[in-house]
Amino acid sequence: MIEQKSSPADAPSGLRPARGAARCAVVALALAGAAWTVRAVWHIRLAVAGEPASGPPDQGGGVHRPLNALEDSYHLVASAGGAVTVVCAIVFLSWLDRVRDNAKALSGEAPRYGYGWLWLGWIVPVANLWIPRGVVADVHRSVFPERRLPAVVNWWWGLWLAGLAGGVGIVYADDTDEVIARAYHGVAPLLAADLVIVAAAGAAALMVHTLTTAQQEHIAAKGY
Repeated sequence: MIEQKSSPADAPSGLRPARGAARCAVVALALAGAAWTVRAVWHIRLAVAGEPASGPPDQGGGVHRPLNALEDSYHLVASAGGAVTVVCAIVFLSWLDRVRDNAKALSGEAPRYGYGWLWLGWIVPVANLWIPRGVVADVHRSVFPERRLPAVVNWWWGLWLAGLAGGVGIVYADDTDEVIARAYHGVAPLLAADLVIVAAAGAAALMVHTLTTAQQEHIAAKGY
């Protein structure tokens, strides 16, 4: 008997194109990494310039002195970096939504975490320490249960958590003027956080490429 290949009509419902979303996510992550690299450069510039004799921008008691040119430019860099990071997050989650739907369609099983956790998992305290990684891991395991999780997933998640630690990096606990003061008096922790975020963006881009390629090769092998 000659085995017939599956036709597009046999493809499970719910499959969504993901290559384009993956390319957009990789580009967005590269831009985010570049934005944080620029931010690190400004941290170094502030540290080298040293704090003005007039003291930090935030002088306490609700008093803020006028910013100098370097400090003012840092505000612009920080705002632009924040905007790029938000866009990157949206593009990344759009990619994750697609490959997650594909994993569900291919495996025929409901995801371990419901749709709401795709978004809420990043912001709910405590849960955000493992649910986002779990969502990504399920994309791989639902299609390739016999394979080990790619190491890049754990590298990405470890770097992400490191960037969140201590309220520096991805989400600063301090406002921009307070970060400027920290750059003047102790820039090393800021630079370490910047380095971690840039590395996390690179690991995330590699992860997006790895998981998307594996999933698309699986779909092609099935003849869908």
